[in-house]
Amino acid sequence: MTYEDLLEQEPYGVLSDEKERMLGELLNRLTERHRDCCPAYDAACGLLGDRKGSRLCEIPLLPVSLFKKTELCSIPEEEIFKRLTSSGTTGQQTSRIVLDRRTAEWQQRTLERIVGSFIGGKRLPMLIIDSPGVLHDRNLFSARGAGILGFSMFGTRRRYALTEEMEPDLDAVGEWLEAAAGEPVLVFGFTYMIWKHFYQALLQSGKRLPLENGILIHGGGWKKLQNESVSAERFKEGLREVCGITRVHDYYGMAEQTGCIYMECECGHLHASSYSELLIRDMEDFSCCETGKEGVVQVLTPMAWSYPGHSILTEDKGVILGIDDCPCGRKGKYFKLTGRIPKAEVRGCSDTYEG
Repeated sequence: MTYEDLLEQEPYGVLSDEKERMLGELLNRLTERHRDCCPAYDAACGLLGDRKGSRLCEIPLLPVSLFKKTELCSIPEEEIFKRLTSSGTTGQQTSRIVLDRRTAEWQQRTLERIVGSFIGGKRLPMLIIDSPGVLHDRNLFSARGAGILGFSMFGTRRRYALTEEMEPDLDAVGEWLEAAAGEPVLVFGFTYMIWKHFYQALLQSGKRLPLENGILIHGGGWKKLQNESVSAERFKEGLREVCGITRVHDYYGMAEQTGCIYMECECGHLHASSYSELLIRDMEDFSCCETGKEGVVQVLTPMAWSYPGHSILTEDKGVILGIDDCPCGRKGKYFKLTGRIPKAEVRGCSDTYEG
């Protein structure tokens, strides 16, 4: 199994047992590479129990917080293509991720394959529920700007829906909609931003935007909405009221494994693609949980050649709902998130916005 072989697989067409074999082969080779090339990772593996085995549940895992404390790198300095930072509110530490060109390309291709399976292979007119100033504010760039740039490769004729004052720019959006009349369009934004500055503003104005042909992809910011008692169902219902949009997909992802996002299907379930896997760990002994039992989310992907981010224990709680049998027809595991582990820092792109 090679990386090219893996990326040729359908994003959600591989049964779980076969994916265990494919990913296990790549991830075990990757573990040995990172132990040889990254002394800090090798030391961490020893401190955390030096787990060894061929199964995915036996691959060493790193707590995501470790990426905030040190820069873990498995390539020479001269091969570094870019450094990414995760989102974080003022005063919080951010993760630092080192990429070479090969890793950046793999992660981009992975994102293209996953998102393309939901929106099709054609780039769509794109409406971004944010202000254009987000790309010029260095304090916001790593959190929201990077997400916007990542998803912008799926869009054409990109238009920002909000003004610098974070109010809907209805004239500009209206002109954009006229130009895209009859076409499917892509709408992207961060969950809390969409709810506060788009949905609520439209509701108060009494105006409605014709986005019936839209596909909305959104992520992050659920903590703020849950504090306001806004459920996923209420979020979708509200958007349907003010703009008629019915195709709404949440996603779960993180800077530590850029590209390998977990998209929400039409049934409201988050899915692991063919290029990544998810395990749930018991919060007492870190054993792997069976389907239906809540625990801490572990994410795995081989798309982390330049840094040892291929097996990460997150700070999120979740439950595997089923394997290979989601009514949407996608193969692999599907799951839901249930919250944060106690004392975990708030993470997520739109959680950095305090407006």
